[in-house]
Amino acid sequence: MDFFRIHILGCGSALPTLRHYPSCQVVQVHNKFFMIDCGEGAQMQLRRTHIHFNKISAVFISHIHGDHCFGLIGLISTFGMLGRTSPLHVYAPEDFRKILDIQMETFCSGLEYDVIFHSIDTTKQTVIYDDRTLSVETIPLQHRIPCCGYLFREKPSLPHIRRDMIDFYGIPQSQINNIKNGASWVTEDGKTITHDALTTPAAPSRSYAYCSDTIYMKTLHEVVKDVNLLYHESTYSKQQADRARLYAHSTAEQAAFVARDAHVGKLLLGHFSARYDDEQLLLSEARDVFPQSYLASENQYYDI
Repeated sequence: MDFFRIHILGCGSALPTLRHYPSCQVVQVHNKFFMIDCGEGAQMQLRRTHIHFNKISAVFISHIHGDHCFGLIGLISTFGMLGRTSPLHVYAPEDFRKILDIQMETFCSGLEYDVIFHSIDTTKQTVIYDDRTLSVETIPLQHRIPCCGYLFREKPSLPHIRRDMIDFYGIPQSQINNIKNGASWVTEDGKTITHDALTTPAAPSRSYAYCSDTIYMKTLHEVVKDVNLLYHESTYSKQQADRARLYAHSTAEQAAFVARDAHVGKLLLGHFSARYDDEQLLLSEARDVFPQSYLASENQYYDI
């Protein structure tokens, strides 16, 4: 399936409310599933969204504040009880390693699968995951402790075959991959049918940027330039800008500044403070700057 889909499991801040769970998302790229942050209640939300637990191949933790990682050890334990055998990769700041080691030793000894820890440098923009279809790189952020976001980039795909042309010239199936990779076709009478005539351009590559807890960064737009979808924390309204600065968070308006300056396709707001009974105020402030702004919502998904 040609999915690039963001599943929202939690979009609240440190103090949970009846409306929001702490931060947690699942990024689905084709048939691969990756979790970003793992606040409390993550596995309950997984069940509600009907995402199969064993499909999660990696968890990316932005920083070690509890509302972004308290759910991980419970999830790891549940994976074990469900009979998981495939490795789980955990990407997180180095300081999380000792915390996870203690939790694993206390609660999860004897697992029948490996939990593989990958230490990340939150101060550098670095590719930390790479496969045939996708790369993931860190986005340095500025919070009260080491913190980073994650940028998911789909790799360019091969062009599409024109089935009508293939059938017309009787080109065998064995040559399809060669043509997708740039080859032309020579007919029996010596006529060359070019690669461009036999294919149509591939769909543009898609991208998603997740910007967790951070103060407003005037240069962040350079890192997330032109992404299709940007998630940016928007803990406060602009009336609370001083409070946002004090606790190293952003306002919805500031998130919209990043989206506008980066020329992204859409902005997804999240990490809402519990002080707001209605986040429409935050949405309105963001849309005044960047009209393609939306509120993240639990148990919803957003296709790119």
